[in-house]
Amino acid sequence: MSLRQEKVSSSIKRVAGEYLKEKAGRESMITAIRADIGRDLKNSTVYVTVFPEEKETEALNFLKRKRGDFREFFKSRIKLKTVPFFDFKIDMGEKYRQRIEEISEKF
Repeated sequence: MSLRQEKVSSSIKRVAGEYLKEKAGRESMITAIRADIGRDLKNSTVYVTVFPEEKETEALNFLKRKRGDFREFFKSRIKLKTVPFFDFKIDMGEKYRQRIEEISEKF
């Protein structure tokens, strides 16, 4: 990943956190864990975790419905030549890490 991609990715994660803090409902906690950006800076995937886990589907549906709103929110905060299109996904790496921790605590 180039330095430019890393900077933009970091900005996306920060702005996603602000957006979630401002716009997400109070029935679940949604946290932006990381953001990936394409080489051309036109597409980005924001990985999130949701607590409680039972609300993951609802939270993901909310985020997918609000992609356009998030893009406008991002555009108002960060000045880029090309504002990327966003997708949201559950961060499975974080889920796996938590599961491994649970298992290792049993031993």
